[in-house]
Amino acid sequence: MNPKIEAVGAYAPRFRVSAEAFEEAWGQFHAAGVNSKAVPDADEDAVTMAYEAASRALDAADRAGADVSFLAFASTTPPLAEEDLTARLGGMLSVPQSATRHVFTGSTRAGTRALDAALSAGPWEQEADDSPPSGESVGLVVAADCPRGRPDSDEDHAAGAGAAAFVLSESGGSAGGAEVRERAEYASEYPGTRFRRAGSEAVEGLGATGYERRAFTETLAGAVEQLDLADASEVDAAAVQAPNGKLPYRAADALGVDTDRIGACATVHELGDTAAASVPLALARALADGAETVLAASFGSGAGADALLVENAGGGSDADGIPSSLALDDGESVSYAEYLRKRGELTSGPPDGGGAYVSVPSWRRTLDQRHRLLAGRCPECGGLNFPPEGACNDCKALVDGYDEVRLTGEGTVEAATVISQGGAPPEFAEQQAQSGDFAVAVVALDGPDGDSASVPAQVVAADPSDVAIGDPVETTMRRVYTQEGVTRYGFKIRPRGPEGE
Repeated sequence: MNPKIEAVGAYAPRFRVSAEAFEEAWGQFHAAGVNSKAVPDADEDAVTMAYEAASRALDAADRAGADVSFLAFASTTPPLAEEDLTARLGGMLSVPQSATRHVFTGSTRAGTRALDAALSAGPWEQEADDSPPSGESVGLVVAADCPRGRPDSDEDHAAGAGAAAFVLSESGGSAGGAEVRERAEYASEYPGTRFRRAGSEAVEGLGATGYERRAFTETLAGAVEQLDLADASEVDAAAVQAPNGKLPYRAADALGVDTDRIGACATVHELGDTAAASVPLALARALADGAETVLAASFGSGAGADALLVENAGGGSDADGIPSSLALDDGESVSYAEYLRKRGELTSGPPDGGGAYVSVPSWRRTLDQRHRLLAGRCPECGGLNFPPEGACNDCKALVDGYDEVRLTGEGTVEAATVISQGGAPPEFAEQQAQSGDFAVAVVALDGPDGDSASVPAQVVAADPSDVAIGDPVETTMRRVYTQEGVTRYGFKIRPRGPEGE
């Protein structure tokens, strides 16, 4: 028995650059059907977006990272070409160290390859002495991507950003989940349709429109034809790979679906080309919207394609969809110059002299705090200390061993200030140059028993001048800085909406 999709999560950066901004800069726009695209902030990348989507999926499923026994991460833009990033991602999510982990990359169909691998690997059993908190082990599949191309290329005009995550389990959760009824794949040799040279960040293509369109439609159709889909009208939504906002609709006839089924869940028009996350994002939106039958068809240059037929037993016209938490709608417009600056293409680079040096071994010793918000309760007075070391902040007693406590990730601003150009410590100067002024706050992060611990943190996703004492905030995961080629990730805070959105 294959596991079912129990819940979905999705995330897109809050910044958007419009097609009009590109036309103003270049006099033309090459990404047909893309109205705007998501732009990662200076401290965002595929790992931080994956964390956002995965956290949302786990919350929607009412699961914890400790329940995960299979973790798959897919991206064509991993921040590092060689490192198993599931170790860091799993640590941020508190996934058990013994969980199975896989990384999928090198193709825009990596997201569906990861989902296919999870379906083949599960359902999962846990050793009796290592039972997860929920009593059932689950799989977690995350696809996150932020491709880029050479300036004024078709690929760069379309390139967006986003992430989607799926929690899979045998039971399907309380709502019954969605079942992947059939899977198929197909490959045909079409070199040169989309590629990235070794050592380059820019995606390229031949620009041979007819050749690339033929590779796209033929390969996708080859995968879909293997499904038992006699009547395409049974499909409520079609999640189709979208390198731009026009190509998936051109493939509709070959796939046997109506174009409105593709438009029902497409994200390319507002987020742009999200590469390995393209089909996972559309699939997540379709399942969250309550689609009963979903066709997912992804394409990767080379050329290969995956086709999945997903049935949501709880779906239908009156359904609310499977449990979900999607953060795709927020958007703050930026100009084309701001877009280039956030990508790091219009900055002067890091200053000479470097910043405060923290060795990687020293940084690693703080990961329980930076990634998992572990504080310590003083055995003498019960006060919370963060980090849990040295004398207690409350009673001043020298503590040999604090009782481990995990903060909730929510809190209240106690003090705030704005860091402007020239005021940022050297290790943060490059980020300041990319993102502009940023706020730093002292926050009272809530403990599990109504108490709190005061913690300094950088503020994201907010106008720095708007951060005020008393504001409710929550933690998220972002890049902190990079030294010796090793990027440090850690928690930052952002405003919390009235319902925690």
